[in-house]
Amino acid sequence: MLKVKNINTFYGNIQALKGVSLEVHEGEIVTLIGANGAGKTTTLMSLSGIVPPRSGDIEFQGRSIRGLSGDKLVEMGIIQVPEGRRIFPNMTVVENLEMGAYLRTNKLLIKQDMNMVMDLFPILAQRRSQVGGTLSGGEQQMLAISRALMARPRLLLLDEPSLGLAPIIIQQIFDIIRKINKENNTTIFLVEQNANQALKLADRGYVMENGAISLADSAANLLANEEVKTAYLGI
Repeated sequence: MLKVKNINTFYGNIQALKGVSLEVHEGEIVTLIGANGAGKTTTLMSLSGIVPPRSGDIEFQGRSIRGLSGDKLVEMGIIQVPEGRRIFPNMTVVENLEMGAYLRTNKLLIKQDMNMVMDLFPILAQRRSQVGGTLSGGEQQMLAISRALMARPRLLLLDEPSLGLAPIIIQQIFDIIRKINKENNTTIFLVEQNANQALKLADRGYVMENGAISLADSAANLLANEEVKTAYLGI
C-alpha cells in the first residue's frame, strides 16, 4: 500500500532523514521505533507532505504522492494523528469529530461514523458537548484518533499515541488501535517510543537511528532481538 523509497528530508541545511526506505502492506500494523530525535516524527511529516523530502519518492497504491497537498492526501485516505493530539481545544467533542469529516458530503454516512466512534470510545459519547480542551490527556487522544476515523482512512498514521498517558490508558489506546485495524480494515503505520507495546501490537517493525533505518524485521523477531532488548526494551 505504501512504499517509501530512499527519501532524504532536511530542516534547512540539517539532514533529518538519510535514505529512508520502508513498506507498509494493506491490512498490516507496521511500527517505527527509535529514540527521541531519531527521525520518527519527521518520517510521518514527510509522508504527510508537511516537511516534503528533498529527494527520493513516496508511493501510495502505486502512485507517487510526493509533493501532493494535504487535502489531496486526505481524499486518497491517508490520515495522520499528530503527536500531542492537536485537537481543537475550544470546540466540542462533536464539533471536533465533524471537522474530521470536512471533505465528506454524505450526512447519513457521517452520522453512522459518528455513532461508530462513540461506540468505540464510549467516554466521548458522555463528553459529546464538552469542549476538547477540558478533556483529560487520554480522552483527548481518543478524540484525536476518532477525528481521524471520521475521514474514513485507508492508511492511518499514528504519531506517539501513548505519549504522556497513564499505563492503563495506554493499554486501552493500543487495544482500540488493534480493533480499528481488524474490524475497520484500516492499515496502520505507528510511530511509537513505547517499543514494547508497539512491537506487541504490530505485524512488522523498523528501527530508526540518527535518521536512518537500522533494522527491519517481523515484530516478534524484533522483540526477541538482543540489540533491541538492550536499547529500547530496557531488558
